[in-house]
Amino acid sequence: MAMAMASSLSVLLLLCLAASSSAQLSPRFYATSCPRALAIIRRGVAAAVRSERRMGASLLRLHFHDCFVQGCDASVLLSDTASFTGEQVAAPNAGSIRGMNVIDNIKAQVEAVCTQTVSCADILAVAARDSVVTLGGPSWTVPLGRRDSTTASLSLANSDLPPPSFDVANLTANFAAKGLSVTDMVALSGAHTIGQAQCQNFRDRLYNETNIDTAFATPLKANCPRPTGSGDSSLAPLDTTTPNAFDNAYYRNLMSQKGLLHSDQVLINDGRTAGLVRTYSSGSAQFNRDFRAAMVRMGNISPLTGTQGQVRLSCSRVN
Repeated sequence: MAMAMASSLSVLLLLCLAASSSAQLSPRFYATSCPRALAIIRRGVAAAVRSERRMGASLLRLHFHDCFVQGCDASVLLSDTASFTGEQVAAPNAGSIRGMNVIDNIKAQVEAVCTQTVSCADILAVAARDSVVTLGGPSWTVPLGRRDSTTASLSLANSDLPPPSFDVANLTANFAAKGLSVTDMVALSGAHTIGQAQCQNFRDRLYNETNIDTAFATPLKANCPRPTGSGDSSLAPLDTTTPNAFDNAYYRNLMSQKGLLHSDQVLINDGRTAGLVRTYSSGSAQFNRDFRAAMVRMGNISPLTGTQGQVRLSCSRVN
C-alpha cells in the first residue's frame, strides 16, 4: 500500500513538473529580446522548401524525433564527436533523418541579429509549423521559451520512437507515455500526408499483408524487391495522391488500403481509431483542428526552461 502511494506520488510529481515547465512557455517569449526571430525562421523554411519540397516533411519529422526523445530540447541536433554518440545514429534516424543543415543555417541568421538568445529547440518547433504552412497546411501558435539540452540519448532514441511495425495498441501506449491521447496519435499520424519512406520500412507490408490495394502495391515492388538488402533505401511517397501537399489525402488513402506503412494502415482496421480516420478522410476541417492541438501538446513534452540547459551558439554542439 505504501509503495503504491509512493509510486502514485512520484507520477504526480513528474506531471506537476512537466506542467510547470510547459506553463513557462509563451508565444511572446522573444517579443522584446529578439522580435525578428520568427520572420527569419519563416523565410529560412520557405527558402528550403522551395528548393526541395520534401524538406518540409523532413523538418516536421525532425521536431517529432526531437520531442519523443527526452523532450523538445534539440538533443536530436547534436552531432557525434570522438567522445560522444548522439541520437542521429539510432536505428530510427540513421540514414533517414534530414534537415539539420537547414536548422543550422537559420540558427546562424538568428545569431547574427540576436546572439545566444533563441534556442535551437524553439527554432525547430517553429520550423515544423512553418513547414506545414508552406506546404498548404494549417497554422498554429507556437509557445516559446524552450532551452537546449547539453546531452542526447542514443538508447532512448532507439526505444522511444515508434517503428513502422507498431499496431494500434503499441502506438497508443507509446504516445500515452508522452502524455498524448489516441486522438493526438491519429492526428499526428496525418503528418504522413507529406514525406517519403524507405523500402526497408514498408517491405513487409508489401509482401506479407493482404489489406493492401494491388494496384497500389505492384509498382512499389519494382523499386522494393523482396530480398532484404536489395533496394533497402529506395524511397516511396507516404501519400501517393498529393505527396507534396499537406492535406487529408493520407486518411482517404487508408480507406482505400493504400497506406504505405503497417503503422499507417492499422489505423483504419482497429475500432479504437477507425472512426477518427473516417472523420478526417471526409473533410480537412476537423483534422486541421486536431492536428494543430496535437502539435502544441507534442511541443510541450518535457521542455527545458528557465535556467535549465543552455541556449546553444551552434545547434550541432554544446557550448
